[in-house]
Amino acid sequence: MKAPEGLRPPFSSPDWLFEVKFDGYRCMARIENGQVDLHTKSGADCTSWFPEVAQALTKIKGAHVIDGEACVLDDQGLSDFNRLQTRARHRRWYPGCDPVTLCSFDILVHRGQPVMGLPLLERKALLQELLADVPGVLFVKDLPADSGLFKAMELAGLKIEGVVAKRKASTYQPGVRSPDWLKIKRPGWQEGRAWRP
Repeated sequence: MKAPEGLRPPFSSPDWLFEVKFDGYRCMARIENGQVDLHTKSGADCTSWFPEVAQALTKIKGAHVIDGEACVLDDQGLSDFNRLQTRARHRRWYPGCDPVTLCSFDILVHRGQPVMGLPLLERKALLQELLADVPGVLFVKDLPADSGLFKAMELAGLKIEGVVAKRKASTYQPGVRSPDWLKIKRPGWQEGRAWRP
């Protein structure tokens, strides 16, 4: 599932939530009987690129499919795309490299059962419980859909790309650009992942 092209202004609504938009490689994780496969949005197998993520996910029992973003996080927990690119260019782990974290925001299969038809809030609750004791994997928490909160993040100077607004009752639609997910980018962000001074 993807957000439609184009940006939307921040808004407030009790029917929506915001998630911080981590800047990395979209990554789908398939877990089954202790085996983990990671794939990028384009379908490339990236399991060997980020073995620390695969290793962390082997701790999860059962069959699951998790959607997230493979990221290098800085000491404030913010994603650094340039450091991720440096790491990913090697297509493997190497001594001294930046560790990669899977910032997980949705689940498609839980304990072998498809859950894409459940509302987003229910899927997120399942995902949060599943990841409760899995170090090296980050559960992306939701924030209130509140334009004032977005403005406060701007004023605080947080160097995040923005947020993804998601309808709380939305189902997961694989490969679809759904109006239930909207990108809201922070002013100062430029394509090419650079900041204007």
